[in-house]
Amino acid sequence: MSSDKNSRNRSPILDEIHLRYLTVDEALLRLDKYLNDAFMAGLIRVIVIHGKGAGILRQAVRSQLARHSLVKSHQAGGYGEGGEGVTIVELAHR
Repeated sequence: MSSDKNSRNRSPILDEIHLRYLTVDEALLRLDKYLNDAFMAGLIRVIVIHGKGAGILRQAVRSQLARHSLVKSHQAGGYGEGGEGVTIVELAHR
């Protein structure tokens, strides 16, 4: 019964994560946890919002995505999706 109670108190996993204004270390920790949670929730496609800025956070995020075991592919957002300020991620299948 307590597992039902815990599952009702959890907030649903959104299909996007906002990492803007975080340090690289903070962002990568949150990204890893988010990817695991999104995979477990059955999401197939998620959006990582890291902003444009100097590109340091974007490069670190994309580097982590390239070697993450739950990521099938990733690409920059297209026109109307946020462009270089976001990365679109396709998660691996279960």
